[in-house]
Amino acid sequence: MQRSGKALLRFSLVTALCALLSAGLLGQGSEGPQSTPPPAAATAPPPVQEQSTLKHPSEKILVPSGTRFGVILENGISTRGAKPGDSIYLQTTFPITQNNRIVVPVGSYLRGELIEARRPGRIKGKGEFRLRLKTLILPNGYTVDLNAAPRGADSGGMETMDSEGKITGPSGKGKDVGTVVSTTATGAGIGALAGRSAQGAGIGAGIGAAAGLAAVLLTRGPEAELPRGSTLDIELEHDLYLDADQIQYTNLRPYPPNVVYSPPRRPEH
Repeated sequence: MQRSGKALLRFSLVTALCALLSAGLLGQGSEGPQSTPPPAAATAPPPVQEQSTLKHPSEKILVPSGTRFGVILENGISTRGAKPGDSIYLQTTFPITQNNRIVVPVGSYLRGELIEARRPGRIKGKGEFRLRLKTLILPNGYTVDLNAAPRGADSGGMETMDSEGKITGPSGKGKDVGTVVSTTATGAGIGALAGRSAQGAGIGAGIGAAAGLAAVLLTRGPEAELPRGSTLDIELEHDLYLDADQIQYTNLRPYPPNVVYSPPRRPEH
């Protein structure tokens, strides 16, 4: 009886141990705590190569100060009606080149304005005006600011130009003297015929001289003029920079259209 009790106790212990082992294995497989793998080390994203949004600056072509442009006047100028602020239009008649490359072709447009204009006086003073070129427009439409002034002009007349580009009309003194002499002689002839004496001639001469002087006092001197078609020599007063990308030209023409190269004749007074 004692032996059977011990066997029963041993069997119970073995059964309990097996139950415990079974419960531990099952819990470890389903409900027991599970070990989580360590988080992966944070890795920085590969560096993105920045793409520059700035374009490379265009090559600049320098047209130095002192460069001269041959141009032709498209609209006539006269102190008779000119006033400061009036627009002046010209075209180039000779190309500007650098390194065997045309940078300012024939037929480029220039725009300027009168900055001074004065009519001749009735007794003294000559007609004069001054102009300045402010804009250069190339045949493809590329437009740049310009700072240039004339240094010479060929109008076929008696106008002169000083070192600052002021254009001055001819003097009227010779014409005034001729007017007085002519009217004096005419008056003397009429007086001699009317009075048939030297006294009559003298009176007529005096009247004629007075008439001639009055005509001089009431008449202005010759106007300063540059007719359409006059040629001018323009000089850059500051460096001019052009974008190389903008001076690509095609079908360049040898001469600007509608240009009259022979200087216009002036009417004789």
